[in-house]
Amino acid sequence: MSGNNRDRANRDRARAKRVVQEQLAKERRRRVTLWTSLGVVVLLVVVGLIGWGVAANQESDKTAGLTTPSVAVDEGTAFAVGTGPVKIDIYEDFICPACGQFETGAASTIDQLVAANKVTVQYHPIAILDRASSTEYSTRSAAAAAAAAQGGKFAEYHKALFANQPEEGGAGLDDAKLIELGRSVGLTDAAFADAVNNGTYKAWATKVTDTAAARGVNSTPTVLVGGKALESPTPQALMAAVGAAGA
Repeated sequence: MSGNNRDRANRDRARAKRVVQEQLAKERRRRVTLWTSLGVVVLLVVVGLIGWGVAANQESDKTAGLTTPSVAVDEGTAFAVGTGPVKIDIYEDFICPACGQFETGAASTIDQLVAANKVTVQYHPIAILDRASSTEYSTRSAAAAAAAAQGGKFAEYHKALFANQPEEGGAGLDDAKLIELGRSVGLTDAAFADAVNNGTYKAWATKVTDTAAARGVNSTPTVLVGGKALESPTPQALMAAVGAAGA
């Protein structure tokens, strides 16, 4: 073989060797990238499972010992007053000043609509303002209202709670006062007092608050007529919406 042919052959072998080395390097990089990606995916799955487990445990802790009042409606989240064809849903917090104002302004209108058998009002006592008292009054009062409903006196107790609404930033009414209000509306048996003292429906109050949030309720009062929220929850708007719904 001539010198030129040998040089050409050597160059071809060197080029072929470089091509093979480059292909091997690419394959190694591909494997590293693949295993790195798989590792990231596995890590994300593990982190996700841990996060889900923590969230599930927190939810379980919040609703441990859940007792739902047998008289509750709407998937156990509300108490119904009236039997009329138009449904009104009212989401309220018993320490919420705006809820107190709505109750003061709209109570007589609602009573008239109920008495005329035009509406069914579903009251959802939720607890979004526990931070507004030093004793988690929102949760405790919602739980007491549930006990009153179980005792057949929700409507009366509902009015009593708003008539004695405490100011934000304080302790709220203590359990003794909540029990006293119950006695004032006819809840004189031990069952009501025991439910308040034992916090029987506190987990329920947390559960219905979470359910309300899942439904998009993020403020109180939230008032819906026939499933449609009132932009301005006033007695006039309420009456107009009920009329538009056919009552």
